[in-house]
Amino acid sequence: MSPAETLAFLAQDGRTAKLATVRVDGWPDIVPVWFALDGRQIVFTCQSTSVKALNLARDPRAALSVDDEAFPHSFVTVRGTVELATRPPGFAEWTARIAGRYTDPAAGARIAEIDDLLVRLTPASILARTEIGV
Repeated sequence: MSPAETLAFLAQDGRTAKLATVRVDGWPDIVPVWFALDGRQIVFTCQSTSVKALNLARDPRAALSVDDEAFPHSFVTVRGTVELATRPPGFAEWTARIAGRYTDPAAGARIAEIDDLLVRLTPASILARTEIGV
């Protein structure tokens, strides 16, 4: 995929990402996350007490993968580092924007009550493949 095709793939609504972080014991931890794009950055929210947040606060390296399960299969995997911000200005707007990709944007208000961190993943490398198995 070209860089523009990669961003378009990531921007399509409804695809969750799988976020990989490193646990304190060195084992990988993988969880699904809802996300949105801000330029090339991938933005998501979480609770500061969650395993992923604790992992990222200790080690900001992460990998995130998004795939299309329909044939012909495609995927984008992003590796990079994250920045964590506790309820920064515009936090509620981000939760609404992210929720709006998957459900009713009004769900963002409920998410903003639960989550307290805005996470920005800045890509260091991107692997994008399309039409796998063709």
